[in-house]
Amino acid sequence: MTSIISEGKTSTEAIEKGLKQLNVSKKDVNIKILEEEKRSFFSILDPKVVKVEITVREDAVRKSHKREEKEIQLSEAEFKKAEEKIKVFLESFISGVKEELTYAITLNNGIVEVEIKGKNAGFLIGYRGETLYAMQTLLTSIANRGTEERVLLRLDIENYKAKREKTLENLALRTAETVMKTGKTITLEPMQAYERKIIHSALQDNNKISTDSVGVEPRRRVVISLIK
Repeated sequence: MTSIISEGKTSTEAIEKGLKQLNVSKKDVNIKILEEEKRSFFSILDPKVVKVEITVREDAVRKSHKREEKEIQLSEAEFKKAEEKIKVFLESFISGVKEELTYAITLNNGIVEVEIKGKNAGFLIGYRGETLYAMQTLLTSIANRGTEERVLLRLDIENYKAKREKTLENLALRTAETVMKTGKTITLEPMQAYERKIIHSALQDNNKISTDSVGVEPRRRVVISLIK
């Protein structure tokens, strides 16, 4: 969860509630006061309600993910348990489709990596990887079922992520060049959190460019602008 609407009798109360729900500090979020209203038009005794939108900043999300991955230390025994559950699911899944698919499951730096290949495996990727990410979420849920340690899982299909990463890096560089030439801010199309991270990383060393994310999932977008 990276964005929520929180309510309170005052803006301070609404913000404190939202920060507690997101489990983040105030420096890691953007806050927008949405509205102040009475709960009832007919009763002046009803307390005022203040609504605020609290959005976790993209850089804070990235730092959290880095800490998360660093802390993951999956044991070999737990990996074997997760691997077996993933195998059972994939064997059943593959037997139910007409395409010939193969898969590999490995443990890399504490992260379970699943790779699916096949001549016509593209149907598992979907538009801009939507099906792939949905399947990754499903496999993560399956791998974590009944385990004592948390399992972090990454799925790739026909090397899609590597190809997409290169495409997004090129997009980031081209867009940054346009922004520097024109001075105009450019908002990219909605992207998955993983893809937004690639854009941010590609431009993090450019001291003339600023990147931020706006909107609410799944329509969250990267904004690329000139540092003034």
